[in-house]
Amino acid sequence: MNKIPCSVYIVTLNCGAWLERTLQSVSEFDEVIILDSGSTDNTYEIAKRFENTQISHQDWQGYAGQKSLALAKCRNDWVLNLDGDEVLSEELKQEIVETIQQNKLDALITPINDVFLGVPNSKHTKKHAKVRFFRRSKGHYDLANKVHENVIVDGETQRAQHDIYHYGESSIFVKVEKNNQYSNLKALEKYQKGKSPSIAKLVLVMPVTFMKSYFIRRSFLNGWRGFVNSMINAFYAFLKEAKLFEQTMNKDKNK
Repeated sequence: MNKIPCSVYIVTLNCGAWLERTLQSVSEFDEVIILDSGSTDNTYEIAKRFENTQISHQDWQGYAGQKSLALAKCRNDWVLNLDGDEVLSEELKQEIVETIQQNKLDALITPINDVFLGVPNSKHTKKHAKVRFFRRSKGHYDLANKVHENVIVDGETQRAQHDIYHYGESSIFVKVEKNNQYSNLKALEKYQKGKSPSIAKLVLVMPVTFMKSYFIRRSFLNGWRGFVNSMINAFYAFLKEAKLFEQTMNKDKNK
């Protein structure tokens, strides 16, 4: 069977719980490049089971930096980025094949379906979407971004019709723990970019973010899980602003 002429690149750290499903979903692709930053679980063992997969070590360079290094190892011009806890749907795989064959676009903006507490989002919710499939010659990362890195594409893009499934939010504990880590990085990024903290934003960001998540993105269609998820998202937005105040306070103390 002919392989799909596309390189998949993944950055990992202790992704053994999900990685087999991830790699199975891209087993028909020409190559999979994994850049690992020091896993102590069975990540390497799983990766070596797949003949199209190469795994190597790279000390952590930040989200954008690590993905840029993995991208540079890809040999195909068409590339697909997944995280080690994500699975490519069969429908999106077919959409990728058709995009390569038609050769008209430079990137697909792919919806990310967060499987929260074991249940995917309702098909009627408004999902977050990111550039994950693109021509390597047309895309690059902004290395100033410390978290939630995005590919910048110089070319024609289109929103994909089908999803990447994200399984990493397996419990409330895991989601809250990740958000605590991410909010540290986002607050530092804002501070380094010269952003000033705002009392108004600190007060308003939590209720506004909840309304956007629960009503505008229609998370209420996910039942009680949607309510819990929207509350956690709102608190994450609050933490980013509160920690920006903390960064500024610490700077003033050190003067």
